[in-house]
Amino acid sequence: MARKKKEAEQTEFVEAFIEDQAITETIEKNYMPYVMTVIVSRAIPEIDGFKPSHRKLLYTMYKMGLLKGARTKSANVVGQTMRLNPHGDSAIYETLVRLTRGNEALLHPFIDSKGSFGKQYSRDMAYAASRYTEVKLDPICAEIFAGIDKDAVDMIPNYDNTMMEPSLLPTTFPNVLVSPNTGIAVGMASSICSFNLGEVCDGTIALLKNPKLSTDKLLDIIKAPDFSGGAGLIYDREQLKAIYETGRGSVKLRARYTFDKKNGCIEILQIPYSTSIELILKKITDLIKEGKLKEVTDFRDEIDKDGFKLTLDLRRGTDPDQLMAKLYRYTTLEDDFACNFNVLINGAPMQLGVAGILTEWIKFRIGCLKRELTYELGKKRDKMHLLRALGKILLDIDRAIAIVRDTQKESEVVPRLMDGFGIDEIQAEYIAEIKLRHLNREYIIERIKEIESLGREIHDLEETIADELKIKALIIEQLRDVKKKFGKPRKTQLIYADDIVEAPDIDQTENYNIRIVLTKDGYFKKTTYQSLRGADEQKLKDGDEIIASEDTENIAELMFISDKCKAYKAKADDFEPVKASALGGFLPAKLGFDDGERPILMKSMLGGYPAEHHIIYIFENGKGVRVPVSAYDTKGNRRRLTGAYSDASPVVAAIYEEKPMDILIMATDGRGILINSALIPEKTTRTAAGVILMSLKKGQTVSEVYAGDAATAYPSAAKYKKTKIPSPGVLPRVAPEQITIGEE
Repeated sequence: MARKKKEAEQTEFVEAFIEDQAITETIEKNYMPYVMTVIVSRAIPEIDGFKPSHRKLLYTMYKMGLLKGARTKSANVVGQTMRLNPHGDSAIYETLVRLTRGNEALLHPFIDSKGSFGKQYSRDMAYAASRYTEVKLDPICAEIFAGIDKDAVDMIPNYDNTMMEPSLLPTTFPNVLVSPNTGIAVGMASSICSFNLGEVCDGTIALLKNPKLSTDKLLDIIKAPDFSGGAGLIYDREQLKAIYETGRGSVKLRARYTFDKKNGCIEILQIPYSTSIELILKKITDLIKEGKLKEVTDFRDEIDKDGFKLTLDLRRGTDPDQLMAKLYRYTTLEDDFACNFNVLINGAPMQLGVAGILTEWIKFRIGCLKRELTYELGKKRDKMHLLRALGKILLDIDRAIAIVRDTQKESEVVPRLMDGFGIDEIQAEYIAEIKLRHLNREYIIERIKEIESLGREIHDLEETIADELKIKALIIEQLRDVKKKFGKPRKTQLIYADDIVEAPDIDQTENYNIRIVLTKDGYFKKTTYQSLRGADEQKLKDGDEIIASEDTENIAELMFISDKCKAYKAKADDFEPVKASALGGFLPAKLGFDDGERPILMKSMLGGYPAEHHIIYIFENGKGVRVPVSAYDTKGNRRRLTGAYSDASPVVAAIYEEKPMDILIMATDGRGILINSALIPEKTTRTAAGVILMSLKKGQTVSEVYAGDAATAYPSAAKYKKTKIPSPGVLPRVAPEQITIGEE
């Protein structure tokens, strides 16, 4: 009783803290904050082209004074960045590595680096530890931080409220399209390819001048994506137009190479941005092992300080262009870059095309410039305010000196100057702080002369801030300056349809004459003619017998019919050749038969699936059907067909018919009929049940079927001859001998 009472009290105690909550409420309160944090604060880049991790790192380096001067150890930067970024040092250093010149991931790196930083095109090339490498900001970062100290963007507290950091960076060019960025959030992802800086600047200028610029005009300016790894881009204008309009699609990249005639080798110098050398090497290795790349005798990674190089040694007489076309088709030397332009705009994710992103960047940049100009305007107004105070004391310098000299207390100096000259406290503080040596007419007059030029500057700033066209003109001027200083020729070359060499089919199976053999127990052998010379006696297991044997070629497709209403297809080349003295391979295991399933027909389909050829099925219930071989011709690479024939009655025999032949059908009671196959009706449906060929007595079934020469060689075969169906069959006058199909 005491135990039950204690358990009841515990239950009541637990239930007091449990309350029912709908799953939707749980998701809203617990899951959605996580989702929004990942989207807004981690995975998706904003309109400045940076994720928070990038922004925190670069701003830390900026505050460390690394825009100018010597490099510092990467470990120092990582440690300082942890004041803004609460993640571990390894995550911060990985972010730094990708932004460096040494990693080669960006068209315009933000970090000037010294040391080993791995390579974007290699997943296994490790970067050195942060204590060994050195970094500073690249000169292009001056454009990233332009105006940041002039209130161009909002400053927000860091994670522990001990310092401020920028919410965005006021970049003077559309970095969001110049630096590639990928990220996976919750329920969405972003994948932005890079574009050429000069082309982006020109496209933005065109959009500033004409906000209704068409996609076709924009495509003429920003021709296509441009990747740091170079390579070639297969130009499809319609596909690019869709990406430019919707922000979704893919571009096809392929490696660039040269052919060294002297040494007979191909040197691959640039590969697609989306692949790695390790993936390419593995695929080439697999193709060579499979015997599908016989043109290559050797290949090696020759990456050195001069850059990327993958060398392929070729067999004499190999066409390098044809070989590369094959490699483009079957390796990642040609690869797709999937575009998904998801960008955070004012904290909300939006999928935008190129024009849409540039339009949003223009809005953002106009806001930054207005804030920057407003900051400068305030500074100039403050200066004007102070200079006007100087103008007032110029009228009576001696009086100002006397006020300061005759004041007994320091705290009274500013109030007495305010009263004496009719100036405010800020002006009085400025006058009181002037050095004694500057209280002369010459100094004051020279300073007052600035009032006129300062007034013009203030007027110009006020007009510019109020006129958006003037701000756009200023943005255009900055974009032209950025292009002049940092613009580079395209690295990714455009490849047009006329320049593409068609790839040959890699499945160029070596062809030679073979003999294929199938036994009753399911053993299959492929034997070359060469191995058959003088040794053509087929070895079989005890009690096994050959049910099919045929001469064909190694390029043939083979079709097998099983006793479970299924058809299987395989390439002759899929089987290894064996000697006649070997047992061969177990076909059900090779083709994946079900338990207890066995083959009853084998045929080489070297000539295709002609409609005039048939497969004849004879069933235990005395029925038979003729199905056109064309019914088994399938599109694609299907290896198994279910419903190969009717399952209404167990099948006794499956016979391949190229032309009409004699067929002998024997029942369990000894009766039989010999008919020509032309009597059996053709059914175009594979699963047709057929018609009655032999009328059976109750309890009797078809037991044996012989076709062609085996049927006519049967003892007293002529006695069974029938010209009409169905037929009850006749009893033999002599005991039948056991003759099986295929015996001679």
